Amino acid sequence: MDYTRLFQFDGDRVLVIGAGSGIGREAALALGAHGATVICADRDSTTAEETAAMIGGSATSTVLDVLDPDAVRAAADEYSDIAALVFTAATNVRKRIADYSMEEFDRVVNLNLRGSFSLIQAFAPKMAANGGGSIIGFASIRAFTVEPGQGAYAATKAGLVQLARTAAAEFGPANVRVNVIAPGVVETPLTAQIKNSPEWYNAYAQKGALGRWSKPEELAGAVVYLASKASSYVTGSVLMVDGGWTAIDGRFDPPNA
Repeated sequence: MDYTRLFQFDGDRVLVIGAGSGIGREAALALGAHGATVICADRDSTTAEETAAMIGGSATSTVLDVLDPDAVRAAADEYSDIAALVFTAATNVRKRIADYSMEEFDRVVNLNLRGSFSLIQAFAPKMAANGGGSIIGFASIRAFTVEPGQGAYAATKAGLVQLARTAAAEFGPANVRVNVIAPGVVETPLTAQIKNSPEWYNAYAQKGALGRWSKPEELAGAVVYLASKASSYVTGSVLMVDGGWTAIDGRFDPPNA
């Protein structure tokens, strides 16, 4: 085993969906830095192109709306030779259950869960036919720990965890690995509402062991790991990248402890 090659992609093609900003952009940049040929996909063509330009070299961009099943199937046909698929697209409506409209519920479920199902359904068989690959989705700490106002979002993220585990079981014999990353609080556009409230922002920062929020680039290493040869025996797993949020019980330090 040449361990110096564990994180090298040697030109393998990888598709990053949601590459136009935030965690998706940083994941694309990191994969490109390790030698992958990155296809930057996003619903926004301009931001996808910007990410591809930042990577340079053989990186390309494409427009993809994960809510369009025909477009997803077409992308799976076009990129049937990819070694890894990463998808980060998600949305949230922060309201208590009693205040939710069904339109809001459908919006969250359709993007977060239905879109994820559509991607796995389209790409996993292609990877299986091609000898294997790695599929990486993004769940959340909300798949495991919740608070008021997170009902629909938390349900979709818990659903994604079980979807990934099932896909790992179904496609594992064909050497297709399926895993999810569960971030804690990350400074992205999705969390702008919280960031704009100092009290809320600081309360979240103190929930984790590290006492701070994460930056999108701090999720990139987990993506590279799960896409690489270094994780060849990892599937059906949830990789927590939450700064210790789910490991500790708040930030109170008992006296004399």
